Amino acid sequence: MRRTIAATNVTFNFLKGSSEFLNLVLDNINSCVLLLNNKMELVAFNDAINTLFPKTKKSDIRFVRCGEAIGCAFQIEEQKDCGNTSRCKDCELRVSAISSYVENTVTHFKQIERPFYNDKNEKINIKLQYSTRLFKFEGEKYVMMVIESLEHDI
Repeated sequence: MRRTIAATNVTFNFLKGSSEFLNLVLDNINSCVLLLNNKMELVAFNDAINTLFPKTKKSDIRFVRCGEAIGCAFQIEEQKDCGNTSRCKDCELRVSAISSYVENTVTHFKQIERPFYNDKNEKINIKLQYSTRLFKFEGEKYVMMVIESLEHDI
C-alpha cells in the first residue's frame, strides 16, 4: 500500500479561488468559528453560532464584544460591557483569546462549563470545548476561536 504525505494546506489548494465553497464549508460544520479583533469583537462567525448560542438569533452581532454576542450570563446580569464585569478577568474564553492575540499562544481543546442566556431569556449552563489561535491576514491580527458543545441538546 502506497502512502502519500500531504504538506499543510496542499489538499485544499484547489479551493484557493473559491471563497464561495470555503464559506459553505464553514457554515456547514458543527463547530462555532469566531473571528475576533483586538477589541475581542466578532469580525466574522459561521452559522453554528446560532445553534450553540441561541441568543444570537435575535440581534446583529458583528463588531459586538464576544460575551455580549453569545449571551454571557455575567454580562447580562451585571449589565456591563463584556470585559468590564466582575467575572471577565477569570473568563477562560476571554483570557485565552487575549493571550492568543497578545502573546501568540495557542489553546487546544480546553473544556469549561459556563452560564449563558438563550433566546427565551433562560439561564442555562453549557459545557464547551474551545481552541484559540492567532493569525494574520492583510496586515491585521485576528484570533480564531473554535467552540463546540460537549452536550448533545442545547
